[in-house]
Amino acid sequence: MSDDIVLDIQNVTKEFPGVTALNDVSIQIKRGEIHGLCGENGAGKSTLMKILSGVYPYGTYNGRVLYNGTELRLAHSSIRQATDLGIAIVHQELTLVPSMTVGENVYLGKEPTERGTINWNQVYADTREILQRYKLDVSARAVVQDLGVGKMQMVEIAKALSENAQVLILDEPTSALTEAEINKLMEILGILKAHGVTCIYITHKLKEFFRITDNVTVLRDGEKVITLPTSELTEERLVNYMVGRQMKERFPKGNRQPGEIMFQVRDLHAVDPHNSERSVVNGASFALRRGEILGIAGLMGSGRTELVTTIFGEYGKVTQGEITLEGKPIVVHSARDAIRHGISLVPEDRKKQGLVLIKSILENISLPNLNQFARFFSLDKDSELDASMKQAKNLAIKAPNLQMQCNLLSGGNQQKVVIAKWLMSRPKVLIMDDPTRGVDVGAKYEIYKLMNELAEQGVSIIMISSELEEVLGMSDSIMVMHEGRSNGTLAVAEATQEKIMALATNIA
Repeated sequence: MSDDIVLDIQNVTKEFPGVTALNDVSIQIKRGEIHGLCGENGAGKSTLMKILSGVYPYGTYNGRVLYNGTELRLAHSSIRQATDLGIAIVHQELTLVPSMTVGENVYLGKEPTERGTINWNQVYADTREILQRYKLDVSARAVVQDLGVGKMQMVEIAKALSENAQVLILDEPTSALTEAEINKLMEILGILKAHGVTCIYITHKLKEFFRITDNVTVLRDGEKVITLPTSELTEERLVNYMVGRQMKERFPKGNRQPGEIMFQVRDLHAVDPHNSERSVVNGASFALRRGEILGIAGLMGSGRTELVTTIFGEYGKVTQGEITLEGKPIVVHSARDAIRHGISLVPEDRKKQGLVLIKSILENISLPNLNQFARFFSLDKDSELDASMKQAKNLAIKAPNLQMQCNLLSGGNQQKVVIAKWLMSRPKVLIMDDPTRGVDVGAKYEIYKLMNELAEQGVSIIMISSELEEVLGMSDSIMVMHEGRSNGTLAVAEATQEKIMALATNIA
């Protein structure tokens, strides 16, 4: 093997009961390169990364992985072994302890000691050295819970680099970052590359591959499709490799014809339920028509999620304003109230707020809808199964059966389960908070088509998205938030990214 090859993945196959997650995959990754790995949810990306990072140890898969020319034979429960060898992973879900400082998190479990006690001066000195070397703009003594998501991501990277990582795997590192934070991350990756660190970069935001990667490998249905220099690819060509077919448009054109005003929020104010001094919604107003998709845009921290979770009865305490549905005022104190009125919410964080991960697909889909199957003092299991199977089929959820636990599903299929359970409740108003976050381009297209179909059937949809292209591509009108208030509404025909950002930053 050439000296410049740090990872040589040879004919790797990994099977689970009823599913082949990887089939004869071979990839070579050079020392000091940034190697993009892309594919639809369920393509095998996460499985391969779990093999490299020790979650799936040697002997649980076929094929070989050579690391610096030596076969990687990680033992059972060997994530620590992989880290000691210099292979570290930064997960999409942050793994920090919020109440601890940056330094405490970076050296958690490997604190330097002196005479049997932790040498805190060395902890903070070493943390500062790492932060300065890689230009990570965060204080070693800052408490993690006081940081923004972007700086938390930097702490995760510092934590991995404290292990002297030679290979750094980044799984969806920008899914919750602002544009400025993404630019900073790209700068950090350039510094890592200059220091000879090899990065494997996984994202569903295809433009990022063209900003930072040297080569890109595409996986589809557990098999490698191709590895090419990024310079030889286009976004359209990359999508074609991922989905195995040409996609003529990213945002399918529906036949929506919005009708009368269905749902209206007037001058809504709300405070944090745990701190009445802290306002979370500061005067939001909008009108949603029947069969319309209303996009809500704004910078992170603008109050978008706080607004919709307050409307759903699960966050802020309303102090002023009015909510009307079909012309009648309603009061929502809880999710139960919202569901009763015909309001459903697909939450921003599907794993924490949308699913019971250890439960099956069937149980998750039917959970908020059990009243539909109640027969005296028991459940009609046949009706529950039939209704859940119909939803799973309509959304093309990929799983051997509905008894499969949700924690075993890909991110895209998890998101479909969340959507399926709320569609079963037959909502009049469907709120979707970043519905395609962490979802591949093929699954995004399916979600977009579903949104069109629902709107054509008369369902009114509120969609929050951090991607302006998505807001512009899928909305009929766009409400822009700034510091907890609605700062203007644009018809999509007159909306541009520049106009949206002007309202979002309050410079209009």
